[in-house]
Amino acid sequence: MSFVEYGDTIKDGDTAIVFLGHESMFPVKVQHGTVTQTKYGVIRHSTDLIGKKYGSKVTCSKGGWVFILHPTPELWTMNLPHRTQILYSTDISIITMMLELKPGSIVCESGTGSGSLSHALIRTVAPTGHLYTVEFHQQRAEKAREEFREHGVEHLVTVTNQDVCKNGFGVSNIADAVFLDIPSPWEAIGHAKSALKAEGGRICSFSPCIEQVQRTCLAMEEYGFTEINTLEILLRVYNVRTISLQIPDLGEAAEDNSSTGFASSSSPSHQGSLCANLQQGTVQFKSGVPLREVVGHTGYLTFATKS
Repeated sequence: MSFVEYGDTIKDGDTAIVFLGHESMFPVKVQHGTVTQTKYGVIRHSTDLIGKKYGSKVTCSKGGWVFILHPTPELWTMNLPHRTQILYSTDISIITMMLELKPGSIVCESGTGSGSLSHALIRTVAPTGHLYTVEFHQQRAEKAREEFREHGVEHLVTVTNQDVCKNGFGVSNIADAVFLDIPSPWEAIGHAKSALKAEGGRICSFSPCIEQVQRTCLAMEEYGFTEINTLEILLRVYNVRTISLQIPDLGEAAEDNSSTGFASSSSPSHQGSLCANLQQGTVQFKSGVPLREVVGHTGYLTFATKS
């Protein structure tokens, strides 16, 4: 199993995603002789998982069922254990595009955190690229190494435990892009410039506060970066629902089909249901309804180019 290469069959030691529904799923490490509890009952790894194909429908001990999905960076972002605040798919998508990443790219990242962005970067630069990620916290760095090894991507990433503001990324003049997600990114701009290739490398800094953005932009100008721009991504999700709207009284008879705006050639069954709705004073429509709770501000993304 690898997060960058698809495998058909579930094997001992794999990380799989147990899918109970769109709002309910979790990761599980497949191990011979182990069981996993769900609200639908027990899943026995030896008999229910190992040897089955990814995407299989598995019946639990209580009669309910779940799907077992192959892990991807997108699913991992939704299910990973949070050691820090993470970046989600909305910001990750614009980061990978604006940094102009492709298979074979060399990327430097700080800090590693929970590894949400790291997995997406690795998948983007695979199979010949490489990610150099720096994490200040020793335990988080060790946990990240362990996860990359379990997920079959350790050959594509190098994890370093050090202070990027003082010691840099450990590489020079090779990176196509640098990403910063640290409290004081302006202190690491010089090291980022040293890590980037001689000309044309891209840099991105993620900061939740506009004061951080201001200081970072000043540091980028000081070190000669060009095309500096900052943006913010706000996602608004809509649910498609059937709603009933009351028909206004325009002073015309409800039986008059011409008042509805529909052609007189409509089928009798359609006219019958329409008249029934008209008599009730409502008509049903499909409509997009925004969620009551909308995800707000996550952070500002500042991009620039090494001239």
